[in-house]
Amino acid sequence: MLHDAIQIAPDTMARFALLEQLRHPIWVFDIDNKRVFWANTQALQVWDASSLEELSSRDMGLDMSDAVSRRLHQYQNDFERFGMTFSEAWTLYPNGKPRSLQVVFSGLRHQGRMMMLCEALGELQADPDTLRSAEALLHSSVQITLYQADGPALYRNPAARENVIDPAECWQGHFLLPADADQLQQQLLQSGKGRLVAQVLTRRGPRWHEVSARQCRDAVSGQDALLFSEMDVSELKDAEARAQYLATHDTLTGLPNRNFVQQSYPALLKQVQQQGGQIALLCIDLDRFKNINDSLGHAFGDMLLVQMSERLKLLLKPGQQVARQGGDEFLVLISAPQVRLAAEKLAHAIIDSLAQPLWLRGQQVQLTASIGISLCQDGAVDIQSHMRHADLAMYSAKDAGRNGVSFYDETMDARAQARLALEYEIRRGLENGEFEAFYQPRVDCISGKIIGAEALARWRHPERGLLFPDSFIPACEESGLVRELDRQILRQVADHLARWDAQSRALQISVNLSASQFTDPQLTRELQDILQQSGCRAASIELEITESLLLAHDQSTLDTLNSLRKMGFAIAIDDFGTGYSSLAYLQNYPLNTLKIDRSFISGLPQRSAIPELITSLCRILKLDMVAEGVETHAQLEWLRQQGCQQYQGYLCSRPVSLAHFEALLRDGETSS
Repeated sequence: MLHDAIQIAPDTMARFALLEQLRHPIWVFDIDNKRVFWANTQALQVWDASSLEELSSRDMGLDMSDAVSRRLHQYQNDFERFGMTFSEAWTLYPNGKPRSLQVVFSGLRHQGRMMMLCEALGELQADPDTLRSAEALLHSSVQITLYQADGPALYRNPAARENVIDPAECWQGHFLLPADADQLQQQLLQSGKGRLVAQVLTRRGPRWHEVSARQCRDAVSGQDALLFSEMDVSELKDAEARAQYLATHDTLTGLPNRNFVQQSYPALLKQVQQQGGQIALLCIDLDRFKNINDSLGHAFGDMLLVQMSERLKLLLKPGQQVARQGGDEFLVLISAPQVRLAAEKLAHAIIDSLAQPLWLRGQQVQLTASIGISLCQDGAVDIQSHMRHADLAMYSAKDAGRNGVSFYDETMDARAQARLALEYEIRRGLENGEFEAFYQPRVDCISGKIIGAEALARWRHPERGLLFPDSFIPACEESGLVRELDRQILRQVADHLARWDAQSRALQISVNLSASQFTDPQLTRELQDILQQSGCRAASIELEITESLLLAHDQSTLDTLNSLRKMGFAIAIDDFGTGYSSLAYLQNYPLNTLKIDRSFISGLPQRSAIPELITSLCRILKLDMVAEGVETHAQLEWLRQQGCQQYQGYLCSRPVSLAHFEALLRDGETSS
């Protein structure tokens, strides 16, 4: 056990009696405890020590660098494994003063531990640069090895010895792959030097090293030799591999991404075509996935995408490739003798699998998918053409009602051009102010008086006349233009309300907020700007949101609704009863109105179970009721009996222009 001075037993002293008689310095170093265990008189002089007790009390680990500590333990390992002896130039620092010596190191086992016997052959009388270069070579992390021309090593610095498996190995056996040794040999034969990055065998297993070699002569024998220097670049290679993986794979699902498709699929496509095979590319898009992100949040949507990708992988056979194109879109590449039948069969299996209900965070979700398929005989000569054709076919499946499969045909190009042209026209129409708010009156169920309206967008096209929402809203949603459309309709409504208020007409107009607008972080600021510019009161506007937006049950939805209510807006749930929200959550949100969907009104008074449930819920929660799609007096009478406050529908009026709506208001005032 160590204490201030190591106590050496008499029998131990006897073991070193012979060494004591030698005239050159000899000492024994305890590597484990980093102290001198024994030293002869000449060594005490080298270490500038007054006695063995004083020298052995010095803790040399206090100012020992990590590099020196590793080298000493490496020596200990070499003594244990190979019984090696080393002769090296070392600089000691007795009492802080440098002394450069040529030292022979060998192993000495004592009391079950391997110590190091150090024999100083003499003090080096070299110039400072030589001493410094020797010291740098000793402690450098660069692995330096001098080989005989035919292979075995003549010298290794400590860094090289630390990594070598077998000290007797020749340089050719250092490489993991013989081809790398052959490549370096060829470079040496051609120019006398060589360089490559290769995997080599080390005590730590295969590692990536940057290896430089050159022909030279052994300074001792004068024989031909090879000088190797090596740097471990494994971490750099790992980082490169990771960067390459991230560049070609989707971080969320782990699937190959669009870059991988563009880089790797062309070779697969060419290989199959050269072998006379047939190719099919499937483009898979989850239907209305944007509603999931808007209503339940992107984190929920990400979890759903991971689950969908796992289902896709389970359906594929060896050799079939799946990738995530981006967003909620996936690609599958298959080859088969009868590829059309194989692709159609796989596509329907995918639709069935993805449509299975899924529980996430206590929420049941069920999605459908639309799939477009491009075949090699469709005229696609490269992967980009296949991707474009599959994408067009996928949109065709969506246009056909979603949850289906469509094969590409040439007519789809024309439809795609028409879709692009429509998007261009919508942008131009928004810039030119061609969209206007139409109003469908909201009527008091008891008095029959118009007390407000729902604002609905119409497009007064300069060439095609008045267009209804189904001809442009889907394109607006797909292109992201729906936000600007919503803003323009809101501005018009605010301007009209300000004018009516000045005319002492107290009206409330409901305006639909799209899911993308509701989740826009700039929503409240934009609404505030509209109110300030128009002079409209917030209480005159009722903002309608879809029931699906309540599915998230998250703090963000609640915060947005509270902010809107604080500004003075009324909040209504549109088309209530058609979504999937839990009725229990309704009481947690700051709502004013539920709008009963027309699908429940059309069956009145015969089919009244669900409308009765909804009206009872409204009474319990003290929410106003507005019935949509009222067309008969019998429907209106039933609603009156249930306490419904307002209705809208053809019984009063279809949506009309501003001028027509104001005429209805004047007629109502005249008749009253």
